[in-house]
Amino acid sequence: MKKITAFLLVFILLFTSWTCAFAAKKNSEPTATPEKIPQPTLAPDAPEYDKEHPENLVPEQLYAASAILMTQDKGEVIFEKDADAVRYPASMTKILTVLLGILYVDDPEQMVTVSETAVNVPSDSSTMYLKAGEEIRFIDVLYGTMLLSANDGANVIAETVSGDIPHFVDLMNESAANIGCINTHFENAHGYHDDNHYSTARDIAIIAREAMRNDLFRQIAGTVSYQLPKTNKNRARSITTKTEYMLTGSEDNPNQYYYENATGIKTGSHSHSGYCFAGAASRDGVELVSVVMFTGRKARWADTIKLMDYGFSQYMSVTPVEIFNMNPITIVTSNYSTSDTQNGKLQLVCTPVDQNVSIVTTKSEIDRIAESLTDVFDSVTNTFQIQYTRDFRAPIKAGEEIGYMYYTPPYGETVRYLLTASRTIDQRENAPKTLEEIVAETYADPNPFPPFNFEFCLILFGPPLVLIAVIILLIRRHKKKRTHKMRAPAPVNRYVK
Repeated sequence: MKKITAFLLVFILLFTSWTCAFAAKKNSEPTATPEKIPQPTLAPDAPEYDKEHPENLVPEQLYAASAILMTQDKGEVIFEKDADAVRYPASMTKILTVLLGILYVDDPEQMVTVSETAVNVPSDSSTMYLKAGEEIRFIDVLYGTMLLSANDGANVIAETVSGDIPHFVDLMNESAANIGCINTHFENAHGYHDDNHYSTARDIAIIAREAMRNDLFRQIAGTVSYQLPKTNKNRARSITTKTEYMLTGSEDNPNQYYYENATGIKTGSHSHSGYCFAGAASRDGVELVSVVMFTGRKARWADTIKLMDYGFSQYMSVTPVEIFNMNPITIVTSNYSTSDTQNGKLQLVCTPVDQNVSIVTTKSEIDRIAESLTDVFDSVTNTFQIQYTRDFRAPIKAGEEIGYMYYTPPYGETVRYLLTASRTIDQRENAPKTLEEIVAETYADPNPFPPFNFEFCLILFGPPLVLIAVIILLIRRHKKKRTHKMRAPAPVNRYVK
């Protein structure tokens, strides 16, 4: 009898564990099952996509109903497809929720207590299995909310920042408007469907770009797995991001949607939104942000890769030095030696003084900037300025300072670059000395009196002698005229009758 009782107890425990695991798996699924989420398809007449030529991408080659691609640094739009259509953002909402949690909570290591309200989420929500009364670090809530797309975690963030969820939603709407979102309205902190909870691909990209400017957010968004520590209500456990399709892949675990340049950031899906994804990627200094809305479960990865490859084919990252070297400034010197084989032409060398920065823009714009640097001396061309600190008269020594190039980025302080001579140019033989050279030689001469030579006499006595000669000439002319006026009249013949 004891053996039977023990067997039943073990069976009950195993059945209970299996039931809880199944419920947990169910809760971890998207906010709607795949069967209920629409699966968009390409138009029948859409041209076939050629992955060998990503620069030829056209909107019809995307599954997504709405899409956009922009640069991270300036927010320049590179590609778009119906980007201003109002749609449901689903869990991409949590991008702003987590960002506000980072910005408004000074100490992410602080402990927070989970409320009954926070865990009161719809039964088909994605969660991080928080329990009322659970004490957990705020940083762990941030990671759990992003990686697991946890609705309960989003509510904890909202209550920690604003005291309650409604006030936090007000903060979300205000913050979105402040950064330029004009077609967005939030009704909750997590993105569970509400008819009045909407946005656009353009607005979500604006939010994602703002979030990726924050170092802690970038760290969280690019994390594949994270270890949640033990709490008073939960055991320690490891969690994995829902963005793992783009962030993970290897020879042992092949994944056709792995993208080595991907840096995050957030998925979203429910029956009204379709599958969505806000992504970020970086290659050779070029950072991009993309958003696809109302697309397929796997198509969101394929669409994102197409967008990113297109962006990297159009944009490049270069330094001001590299732009300068594309079309180096060449000056024409004077007083150069007659034996100079380049007839006094001098190409300048550009080197950073304090630091070097990168410029991300289109290839055609880079070519235009490089060409405009040599248009006019001492002129401003966009954010570049050339200033010279000496004249172009020989002699000039290799490495000698000629001037500076200044670059002012869209945001940040002006960066300075030194312009130096690439070679030595000797002065012309028997060339007349400049006044500066004569003065320098005079001060260098230990004789207190200036050297008595023809050049010195010419400079010292030439102007006074010319002035005296002019005065004498004027005096002579004046006397000549006066003598002419005082001459006695000629005698007149007189006849006496």
